[in-house]
Amino acid sequence: MLEKDLAIAIYNTHTEAEEAIKKLQKRGFDMKKLSIVGKDYHTEEQPVGYYNTGNRMKYWGGLGAFWGGVWGLVFGFAFFFIPGLGPIAIGGPLVGILVSSLEGALAVGGLLSVLGAALYSIGIPKDSVIKYEMAIKANKFVVMVNGGESEVEDAHEFLQTSKPLEVAIHHL
Repeated sequence: MLEKDLAIAIYNTHTEAEEAIKKLQKRGFDMKKLSIVGKDYHTEEQPVGYYNTGNRMKYWGGLGAFWGGVWGLVFGFAFFFIPGLGPIAIGGPLVGILVSSLEGALAVGGLLSVLGAALYSIGIPKDSVIKYEMAIKANKFVVMVNGGESEVEDAHEFLQTSKPLEVAIHHL
């Protein structure tokens, strides 16, 4: 479950997002508090699938090597096909929130996807949720670090130096 604060950064490429995640890990950030969301838009070119056996995850698709590397760093992972967004890969605590929010997408009046409903349900303002959904739709990658105030402030400061398109703090 998420703590009270959240730093969210949007990255243009999977390489930039992965680099930021690896640097966060090296700096000692708890990887169980990190989530990543991205779209594998090349799935029509290759078979797509995943399986989980113990601590091993296999994924095929246009960004298979990227997702395979990220799965080893974050806690929890899932692959969804979300209408309006397409095939989405998610790692970290956001997976549980998304699954528990599946009915929430209908409660928000159908204006947000299931992912949007999950973000909205944890307290992210609707205008920010729409911005994150649009970034994912545009094949960007969203990295989220949650924790206490000082931990998230440190993550926010670090993420600003990792060349994101945008970075913000949300107090949940």
